[in-house]
Amino acid sequence: MDERLQKIIAHAGVASRREAETMIREGRVTVNGRVVSELGSKADADRDHIKVDGKLISQAEPHRYIILYKPKEVMTTVSDPQGRRTVLQLVRGIRERIYPVGRLDYHSEGLVLLTNDGELAFKVSHPTHGSVKTYHVKVRAVPEDRVIDKLQRGITLDGKRTLPCEIERLKTTSRADDEGNSWFEVKLREGRTQQIRKMFQAMGHPVMKLKRVAIGPLSDPKLTPGVWRELSKSEVKMLATMKDAKPKAAPRARRAPKRQVSHKKPAAVSKRAANARATAKPGAKKKAASGKTPARGASTSTKKRSASRR
Repeated sequence: MDERLQKIIAHAGVASRREAETMIREGRVTVNGRVVSELGSKADADRDHIKVDGKLISQAEPHRYIILYKPKEVMTTVSDPQGRRTVLQLVRGIRERIYPVGRLDYHSEGLVLLTNDGELAFKVSHPTHGSVKTYHVKVRAVPEDRVIDKLQRGITLDGKRTLPCEIERLKTTSRADDEGNSWFEVKLREGRTQQIRKMFQAMGHPVMKLKRVAIGPLSDPKLTPGVWRELSKSEVKMLATMKDAKPKAAPRARRAPKRQVSHKKPAAVSKRAANARATAKPGAKKKAASGKTPARGASTSTKKRSASRR
């Protein structure tokens, strides 16, 4: 059955789907000897000969899911050109070709997921699927509330605005709330390079310590630096069925109900108006109907004319 090429590569455990797309664009993938560089290309894993960097892709391996507590000064990559230690060197005895999902910078510590399941790796790493990463962060000094509010709404880093995030103050290193250094819990939906460090640095509070304590619903406070374990079936299911949990919008202020205006005249007013019409003089009604008002001083001028005639 024909499937998208990046999906076949991810299922074979070569790389994540996003990394497979990069490989295709760079012309590192061939199908039956022909270089394929279009992302929409399809192939049949059972029938076609698919190679990545000249190596033939074998049948899909059994999926493996590993959670590792990465120590500081370890690279979250498959290999490192500078010869630094990587997370794969901490995971021994795994035959399948696994790789880390996402990045955790060199000087940070905490949980890292490793797998050869490309579909799940894409779901966990992509922000549109609601994979929230939780971090505990120690920063210098005590940021004001307005600073934290600004970071939560989003700031511009490297010409691009950060997505809204959740930041909760945990404690300070001093007995007083406004002295010493501060610990925060930060929940992010996106994973830019050293994003949390850059966010607090931009506000004048550089990060002193940073550790990832949860990946979506997955956490394990018992793990220590350098220790790893396989995920249980229930944990894998939790990651696979994650739903986008966008923050709820602030509730709108309730409008006061409109007052219904009555077009009926009050009974007392109607009765007074009826009495006034009944007692009005007949002449007044005719004058009102004609709409003409007698000119002032008309009777005086008539008297003067009659006097002159005499």
